[in-house]
Amino acid sequence: MKIINARLRHKDQLYTIICENGYFTEVRIQTDVISDECDIDAQQQLLCAPFIEPHIHLDAVLTAGEPRWNKSGTLFEGIECWAERKQMLSESDVQSRVLKAAELLISNGVQHIRTHIDVTDPNLTALKAIAPLKEKLLPYLDLQIVAFPQEGIFSFPKGKQLMEQALEIGADVVGGIPHFEFTREYGVDSMRWVVELAQKHNKLVDVHCDEIDDGNSRFLEVLATAALESGMTSKVTASHTVAMHSYNNAYCSKLFRLLKMSGINFVSCPTENTHLQGRFDNFPKSRGITRVKELRNAGINVALAQDSIQDPWYSLGNGKLLRQVDFALHACHMMGYDDFKVALDFITDNGAKVMNISDSYGIEVGKPANFIVLNGKDDVEVIREQSDVIWSVRKGEVLIERKPSVITQCPKLCL
Repeated sequence: MKIINARLRHKDQLYTIICENGYFTEVRIQTDVISDECDIDAQQQLLCAPFIEPHIHLDAVLTAGEPRWNKSGTLFEGIECWAERKQMLSESDVQSRVLKAAELLISNGVQHIRTHIDVTDPNLTALKAIAPLKEKLLPYLDLQIVAFPQEGIFSFPKGKQLMEQALEIGADVVGGIPHFEFTREYGVDSMRWVVELAQKHNKLVDVHCDEIDDGNSRFLEVLATAALESGMTSKVTASHTVAMHSYNNAYCSKLFRLLKMSGINFVSCPTENTHLQGRFDNFPKSRGITRVKELRNAGINVALAQDSIQDPWYSLGNGKLLRQVDFALHACHMMGYDDFKVALDFITDNGAKVMNISDSYGIEVGKPANFIVLNGKDDVEVIREQSDVIWSVRKGEVLIERKPSVITQCPKLCL
């Protein structure tokens, strides 16, 4: 495959890119626009590594309103609604919804997904349905599965056994939810247990951590300490961490030192957490997003994710990660030009670090020929225009091709 007239991120020149046998074999600078015979003429648009969705719940996609709507809009009513819907799960139900959601994500340039799957189900129905899909989806995307204890590990009957069973079935990542455990002691113990379990089975860790509007919810310090002391460091991810927006700055100053030392990753879900959080506030209402800008400025890895696609927690998910970037830039006061220039990091390179796939990710000779072409010339234009993904290619094979939207008639105005 030959691609011409492509722009790369943070580069001023145009590039010709050659792919052979599913890998990049040449990335060379063009001196000018060319009209060579090619498979893809990028027409001076941005070519970059595929988008990464590092935090989504595929087991719950497309279930909003089933069996009832989350009328309060709270995280906890969402959990109650899902507990009722969970009883209706079947293999065909789960797989049908997951494949529909996967098509949506692929059409929006996503080729790498980390999904959390609820394992507080004695039958592990969703996990058993989704695990076999990893191989089926491999030509289109990479799928990592998190064993996610939605209703707790220590607080759910046989929670530990279910987590271990989930790893045997095919989970790649050990999850947790310490703020939902019955007691702080349970939450603390669960964090250390999760890290120990991951070490035992050579797995990654991704915890729903402090997803609550409670400035006293401080399990992040426990998770970071466990990651540091165990040496797991960047193999550990703290998702959501929305309580951080309620921490006082003196505590955060101390906490950030630990976070930096620990080397852990963060994932924020801007639209969903803004929707779910602050529900118990009068005014002023909490924004509900962790300190994305401050973490990034401290040199700590932060990725953005959508979290949900039309489920009890968030009914407007649409598979478009550019929406998450746009929302985070506004809500987290990242509206400077320097912020815009690197905005795509949040849904590309930073997500690769979360998923621990950086060695095989990116536009470099020798790496898999996975890329997308966006209808824009750089990060700034792509974010501002919320640009379409016009090509998505995986291992040198075209997954999607889209014609950019074009206005065929518009009045010409003059002063």
